[in-house]
Amino acid sequence: MTDFSHLVREANLIGGAWVGADSGTMIDVTNPATGAVIARVPNAGADETRRAIDAAHAAFPAYAALPLNERVAMLRRLHQAILDHQEPLARMMTAEQGKPLSEARAEVGSSAAYVLWFAEEARRIYGEIIPSPVAGRRLMTTKHPVGVVAAITPWNFPSSMLARKIGPALAAGCTVVVKPASATPLSGLVWGHLAEQAGFPAGVVNVLTGSARAIGGEIMTNTKVRKITFTGSTEIGKDLIRAAAGTVKRVSMELGGNAPFIVFDDADLDRAVSGAITAKFRNAGQTCICTNRLYVQSGIYDRFTAAFAERVTALKVAPGDEDGAEQGPMIDEAAVEKMENLLADALEKGGQLVTGGGRHARGGLFFQPTVISDATPAMRFSSEEIFGPVAAIYKFETEDQAISLANDTEYGLAAYAYTQDMRRVFRLQDQLGYGLLGINEVLIVTPEAPFGGIKESGMGREGGRQGIEDFLDLKYTCIGGL
Repeated sequence: MTDFSHLVREANLIGGAWVGADSGTMIDVTNPATGAVIARVPNAGADETRRAIDAAHAAFPAYAALPLNERVAMLRRLHQAILDHQEPLARMMTAEQGKPLSEARAEVGSSAAYVLWFAEEARRIYGEIIPSPVAGRRLMTTKHPVGVVAAITPWNFPSSMLARKIGPALAAGCTVVVKPASATPLSGLVWGHLAEQAGFPAGVVNVLTGSARAIGGEIMTNTKVRKITFTGSTEIGKDLIRAAAGTVKRVSMELGGNAPFIVFDDADLDRAVSGAITAKFRNAGQTCICTNRLYVQSGIYDRFTAAFAERVTALKVAPGDEDGAEQGPMIDEAAVEKMENLLADALEKGGQLVTGGGRHARGGLFFQPTVISDATPAMRFSSEEIFGPVAAIYKFETEDQAISLANDTEYGLAAYAYTQDMRRVFRLQDQLGYGLLGINEVLIVTPEAPFGGIKESGMGREGGRQGIEDFLDLKYTCIGGL
């Protein structure tokens, strides 16, 4: 087994120095598969956050003024450093987060790909020359880094969520203060170490662990922070948006989801079942774009449910580092209890348990992959994000009904559909109220394309050429007397 201990940092990176919390207190990092403590990280607060922001603010002018080729070279070295350490980084992630090692390896690879993409996009921060309505003037627009960026990231994708924020920020010429989730801090702190290896100057990348309330409170009120980029729940996102208004910070929000997965009678059944397995059970269902509601047309409903349940029952539930593991543990006890409560609600309201239905025989935080049929809109998981390995299957009759049911939510992150009717594909594209659409495909996230939701699923985009724009200020200049 590849060891990751050489990458563990049990300190915060502030202004180029690895330091502990002022209080000296630490937070245990536990392996959700075993409950074992694998590391301890600082429990930092507002004072340490203020110093990190000051460091980023002090480093910003010189970093923003660096020649483009120097920034690009550092990002390329960061990309290579991630790839050079892909296996130990993946094992670190599996140890603190629980996902199967195959998924962790893919996430680390994705992180590197985002850094490389934005290294390339740094060369395409274009301005414009605007035709002047009067003689003797030149009108132009230019783009400039916004300044200090604060990034707050979740535990479910502790590396790639940082890549999609740190990558464009550094490419644009911004400096960053990063707050990773307390459940998975090691995959966040290691970015500071890798940034040092890549040659980023002191203060350009700062990483803090500790109290979300204290760190977030300082970030939101500090006038030196000019942009917030956050991935997490809609509830917390709304709080951050309100707090950002006090100093008119720019915000990017990637928030909750309630993804529908629509299977029409004409779908390729095998492909739809395979897609549903991936869309529902990847990372034990703990994914913002995981399908939350499976809508299956009546003509194929029974066959799909049987084939899907057979595949679900065969999933190997095991610690993420065990050979062949397909579903690891859930992140904590509260997540397991939420699955139990959602299932009890569904069964009470007429849902039929097809497979699974409770805690796994392995004990601890392991939960059985579960399928509920005869789901109805009255059940809680019709409106609540499940965020776990429970699949609810609904029956529909017509295309219009499916679209109406799919759109009946305040969320608008991702939606999936399986059909072989190309006319229907374009109708779905027009009528489904989601920022991301997968048609006959569920692994749709890639650095080349914009990622983000609409409605209460967020604002802004990560990835694609659009992903760097939120880290740039647009200036207009009029030059007269020519």
